[in-house]
Amino acid sequence: MVIKQLFIFFFLIALFFSSCDTFSESKNAENNNLINEEEYYEFKGVSLQEYAIPASIMLPDETANIGASTVVEVLHKDGDFLWDILVGPNFSLHIEDFGDRINMVENKRQELKEETLFHVEYLLNENDLIVYKKTLIVKGSIKASPRVGVEHKSFHVYGQKISRGITYELRSQDSGSSLEIIKLMAKSIKSFKTLE
Repeated sequence: MVIKQLFIFFFLIALFFSSCDTFSESKNAENNNLINEEEYYEFKGVSLQEYAIPASIMLPDETANIGASTVVEVLHKDGDFLWDILVGPNFSLHIEDFGDRINMVENKRQELKEETLFHVEYLLNENDLIVYKKTLIVKGSIKASPRVGVEHKSFHVYGQKISRGITYELRSQDSGSSLEIIKLMAKSIKSFKTLE
């Protein structure tokens, strides 16, 4: 009887670890499929050359179903190193020229690691692009009702691209956005290419 119980115990432990591996693999597969780079049928190519960036980028068009207008608006002042690309009311991609600095994403990871008010979960973690969720860490009385407080979470994207020796930071607005918008922004950032 004891041998049978031990066998069942070890079988359950093996099953538990096997399911953990499966969960981990499915989570990795989900992360890898966060952005389908091959499908840009809901995007249109836009040259940023006239705005002093020697690159092109794919941006969502009216078929992306994000409330986007067909008009792309680029806010930029001559001589300035900041750009904001607006596509409708929800899509706002910020670009900043950081010259020859090359570790922008690594620096952002370090900044997020030191975050004390929010829990940070990476949904995509690549050398030049991260997509992450920030969830407010709620601290309070253990006597408080579980219904007290509202979960605060936001999604963000942060990337860097180098064009002709200049590093560009590309990111979502500080307040973040919905996951669907962030996925589209990440796809746009991945499409950023130097013009020949």
